[in-house]
Amino acid sequence: MRNVLRALWTEPRAAGAPVRVWRDWALIAVLVPTAVVEWILRDGVEWGPFVLVLAVVLALPLLWRRTHPLAVVAVVFGTLALLDAFAIVAADGSPGLYTNAYVLILPYALFRWGSGREAVLGLPIMLLTISLATAADFTGFVEAIAGGVFLLFPAVVGALVRLGSSSRARTREQIKLLEREQLARDLHDSVAHHVSAIVIRAQAGKVMAETDPAAAVDALSVIEDEAKRSLAEMRLIVGVLREGEDADLAPAPGVADIAQLTRGLDGTSRVEVDLSGDLHDLNPSVDAALYRVAQESITNAARHAKGATVVAVSVVGDADSVRLTVRDDGHRATDPGPDPVGYGLAGMTERVALLGGTLLAGPNAGGGWTVDAIVPRAGVAA
Repeated sequence: MRNVLRALWTEPRAAGAPVRVWRDWALIAVLVPTAVVEWILRDGVEWGPFVLVLAVVLALPLLWRRTHPLAVVAVVFGTLALLDAFAIVAADGSPGLYTNAYVLILPYALFRWGSGREAVLGLPIMLLTISLATAADFTGFVEAIAGGVFLLFPAVVGALVRLGSSSRARTREQIKLLEREQLARDLHDSVAHHVSAIVIRAQAGKVMAETDPAAAVDALSVIEDEAKRSLAEMRLIVGVLREGEDADLAPAPGVADIAQLTRGLDGTSRVEVDLSGDLHDLNPSVDAALYRVAQESITNAARHAKGATVVAVSVVGDADSVRLTVRDDGHRATDPGPDPVGYGLAGMTERVALLGGTLLAGPNAGGGWTVDAIVPRAGVAA
């Protein structure tokens, strides 16, 4: 249950919320004259022209209901709650026009477009307004319950619409990932073919070099062409996997760059890096993987290690393997929940395992957290 509440609290706003569309202006154009007509034709309206001005003024925030759902709910429902509270004290009946039913749009907007935190904070405001409105004009428990359900029903609809939209977005993203993976596999097969041709031509060139130098030159020309094709397709693979981002032409960061991850976690904590042993001539994949594991471990420490003063990073290389240890002295919640961003623990473990290594992570006996990875220097084929 606690994980569910935490997930709800950290739920971000729904993506793609329209700022304002023509329908919003059309809605205001309908509500304002409707309120005027009701005020003119309806008998026994409490509080005279004030309720008409109130209905018109409170309709205007509807223009911002998608981009600022909690603020709009707080303004509109909060104002109505104050009026109902005053009506209870004055024993003057519930004020307002029937046109104010447009507030039913706001629970929908809050749960459709708002963040989880906004929904949690906005719900009590709406419930308070419902309670005060019921108390100001109480006609029976059945009508009170029905009115509350009627007002909260749009919130349920908004949550369901949001869930369906999120599900469709995840499905589209999965389809895109599968297509990119399939294209990358096809390109990998093509690159493998070109590399095989390069190897064969290189071997043939070596054999023919002494007896037929022209054939060796011809082999070099073929190798050059195949290498260019391979490089072009490798760049295409990178482009596919990066979802259209430009490929970084700089060398991938490695163990030597871990020392650059020494920015402070907060005002009191720091990162200390110790590199020792034989760390030269590492397999490029191993070199990059160790950097990424260190980076992710330091990021996790910054996010989850409360009160950490030091994050100690140690990298030790020997003839067969490299050992990376990241240790902090902070404290974590008993159940920190899933890591919502980055590689996370599962991603780090998978990356190290693909290179033939092992990764262990867990709390220290005396407090803090340790990530310990051991990777063969040469790595292994995935």
